[in-house]
Amino acid sequence: MSSQPASPQLKSPQLASLPPGAHVHLVGICGTAMASLAGLLKENGFRVSGSDSNPYPPMSTQIENLGIPLHIGYSKNHLLPRPDFAVIGNVITAANEEARAVLELGIPYTSLPKALGELVIADRQSIVIAGTHGKTTTTSLMAWVTDQLGLGPGFLIGGIAKNFSRSFQNPTGDYFVIEGDEYDTAFFDKVPKFVHYRPRHVIFTSCEFDHADIYADLAAVESAFLRLMKLIPETGTLVSWAGDARVQKISREASCRRRFTYGLTEGDYQARILCPGITPVASAEVPGAPTWAAPPTLFEAFFRGQSLGEIRINLVGNYNVLNALAAVALSHALSFDMVKVREILARFQGVKRRQEILGEPDGVLVIEDFAHHPTAVRETLKGLREAYAGRRLWAVFEPRSATSRRKVFQNDYVDAFQTADRVLIAQAFDQSKIAEGERFSCAQLVEDMKKKKVEAELLPNADIIVQEIQASARPGDLVVIMSNGGFDGIYEKLLKALAERGVSSAQVAKAPTWE
Repeated sequence: MSSQPASPQLKSPQLASLPPGAHVHLVGICGTAMASLAGLLKENGFRVSGSDSNPYPPMSTQIENLGIPLHIGYSKNHLLPRPDFAVIGNVITAANEEARAVLELGIPYTSLPKALGELVIADRQSIVIAGTHGKTTTTSLMAWVTDQLGLGPGFLIGGIAKNFSRSFQNPTGDYFVIEGDEYDTAFFDKVPKFVHYRPRHVIFTSCEFDHADIYADLAAVESAFLRLMKLIPETGTLVSWAGDARVQKISREASCRRRFTYGLTEGDYQARILCPGITPVASAEVPGAPTWAAPPTLFEAFFRGQSLGEIRINLVGNYNVLNALAAVALSHALSFDMVKVREILARFQGVKRRQEILGEPDGVLVIEDFAHHPTAVRETLKGLREAYAGRRLWAVFEPRSATSRRKVFQNDYVDAFQTADRVLIAQAFDQSKIAEGERFSCAQLVEDMKKKKVEAELLPNADIIVQEIQASARPGDLVVIMSNGGFDGIYEKLLKALAERGVSSAQVAKAPTWE
């Protein structure tokens, strides 16, 4: 990890010893994990409040639905009345006014991962899903499986699984399923989050360079995952992707006795795809407002050559087959009832912001996805191309993550968009704190894509992008919007604009003609 300025030592955690009704304040509450912790704390009997500078759905909606007071922006005044305890999110810097006030006032504080490990995970069997890609979907799959098997799991997911309609659940049984993010814990605790998650059973999906704001290079990322391997106890379980030599090199350092690999054509667990995702048909459940089911994918799972049966998932793309296979592998390794697991997976509805179908106004199918790493962009577009063959595919991308706003993947994005018929690139989100020589160039990306015969355009903001799609998209087109942020509300704006276009077209078609 990159070097950091000296920070105060982490306070001795006192969260688990607080009495019911104690006031816990979360600084940076609308992060996906922080919003989940807020819900867990409230359900554990604490009085919860929080602050955030840029709340947006779905996590801001979750906070609102939980009835948790949310302060916009950061201020020492948000600590009045003084809370009994504070949790400081990893987006908060040592210079943050509210965080400084926590320290100056002597309010006991900790980080989100440490709070989770001590208060919620404790001595339970922690299932940690780690890796550069696939964490949220795979965590959601494992949470759904363990929940429907009646194991009473707790979970914390970096998104909202549609089967649960929220990103967290307090445990009543012996399992806790959690997304093991490799991002650092807090400005006062510079270790990967998963260090505090007490991993016993681990799925390791992938290892690529990411988080350029805290990791100097790929070797630093590898070192973080190596640390995770060494935390798995001898009695634990490791399921790792066989398709990446880097993943396997790191996995060999784990000391647990039960180690398994998975992949499409290699590994202990393998998948033979029988039917890739096919274009779905509209449902008539809501007259006049059809809803769309995710295209189903069917594959047969094998363990060392022996069939575990056919698996149906309402997801598309080979990478989602791998996500589901990882869940199958760990379920089998933990001796879960595989007949029930197959039936449970068939009822998995996906995750918000992961290939989420938002609607089809005026015949244009609009999908939202969280993809921001070039590998995720490439695989998302490939999966959608296969699932929706025959549709013209629009890719709308906002460079917003800490890594995508830096030039480290400048060339990789050129190839990532090759599958799309038309690409609209938004200006990168605020790059003011990134050195000019390190900034990602959207203009260069568009120029390089055009050299490869990709129809691409750089547009300044969400409103202009909406105008362009409204003017040029045809019925039958598919528009996928990719960002890991709010993207200036583009989703609602586009749905509204296309719906209004459809109304106008219908009115013109019905207008009388006069001789």
